[in-house]
Amino acid sequence: MKPRIFSGMQPTGELHIGNYLGALRGWVEIQHDYEPIFCIVDLHAITVRQDPKQLRENCERVAALYLAAGIDPDRCAVFVQSQIPAHVELAWIFTCTVPFGWLNRMTQFKSKMQQAGSSRDSIGTGLFVYPALMAADILLYQARFVPVGDDQSQHIELTRNIAHRFNNLYGKTFRVPSTKLPTVGARIMGLDDPTKKMSKSSTGPNHAIRLLDPPGRVKKLIGRAVTDSQPGVNWGAPGPGVANLLTVFQAFSGWSDRRMESHFAGMRYGTLKGQVTEMVNSKLAPIQQRYGELVADRPQLREVLRASAERVAPIAQRTLRRAKRRTGLYSV
Repeated sequence: MKPRIFSGMQPTGELHIGNYLGALRGWVEIQHDYEPIFCIVDLHAITVRQDPKQLRENCERVAALYLAAGIDPDRCAVFVQSQIPAHVELAWIFTCTVPFGWLNRMTQFKSKMQQAGSSRDSIGTGLFVYPALMAADILLYQARFVPVGDDQSQHIELTRNIAHRFNNLYGKTFRVPSTKLPTVGARIMGLDDPTKKMSKSSTGPNHAIRLLDPPGRVKKLIGRAVTDSQPGVNWGAPGPGVANLLTVFQAFSGWSDRRMESHFAGMRYGTLKGQVTEMVNSKLAPIQQRYGELVADRPQLREVLRASAERVAPIAQRTLRRAKRRTGLYSV
């Protein structure tokens, strides 16, 4: 049996090239080496208020982008988190198991609270306890690895701690996932602020290139990308904006460092931006074409989600039954 992996993305905002180069493309590359389970985590999305109609639509759009990027539904399970209620049941068991202090130390929650300021009373409790749900997502399928970026390392470590705690309290029930990640994707920064990682939640109009952006918009966004005051590419010490553009080109092209240096050293920024634009558009075009075909056939797309959920639900149910039995929860 190949080792099982689990990962997922929220159906909020629109997937951008940072999501693709940092995670999604890596999933495609490793899907034949593992037993992959890839989820659209809509339960996580409702930790903040969502438009119900848009949330349902976004679930299918993200699923279509998974497939358009190269995820093979015959090899991988691709489903929506809320299709399998066991995620929530196990998350509640973990919520009752994990110490308050563990959750209170999570940096993402603290960051959200600071951003909220005086309006923090409007923040739902789900934002505090959702790391327990994230742990349930992973441990429910006894995943060995979780291919996510380094910004999620604290959540993976918490998942490991929860598994150890439950196993110590109630007997060995969960596989403790490894912190070793099967893939490391490129870290893409915001075009408007290259000191911050590209994010779906950013409201800046020039921040991110979305996977479905047309060529003209890609050209405009890259044209407006932050560079620096030097006249051309200083390969040895590029500014963060220039370094980010070079990272985008290299991640899409697969060029070696030597080839990148030979080609770009001393290049003026207008030429650099033009070549990055051409590279990005050439790689997004087939994804966009396949995406259009997938969303044009919604019944087939929904069948993929249904069949995948049906395939992995028995794994989830076996784990949940064991956890319920260990904790003494009543079942017949």
